[in-house]
Amino acid sequence: MKTLSLKLDKDIFEETEEILKDKKVARNRYINQALEFYNKFQKRKKLSAAFAEASNLAKESSSEILAEFDALIEEDEAV
Repeated sequence: MKTLSLKLDKDIFEETEEILKDKKVARNRYINQALEFYNKFQKRKKLSAAFAEASNLAKESSSEILAEFDALIEEDEAV
């Protein structure tokens, strides 16, 4: 485990304390779970952006290949 000093906005701290009372979970555990959840969210967001970029590249490449095939078909039909 690593030790971390953390400053929270007053409103966030108070809201967190209320949740901790209701859930009966240690503050440290709650913050660890929250950061784990947020890290997963950020990783998925990054992966989604990478997939979107790869999809656009594949789309462009597919369009170029289809255009080349169309040109070959037109040449063949002209002969």
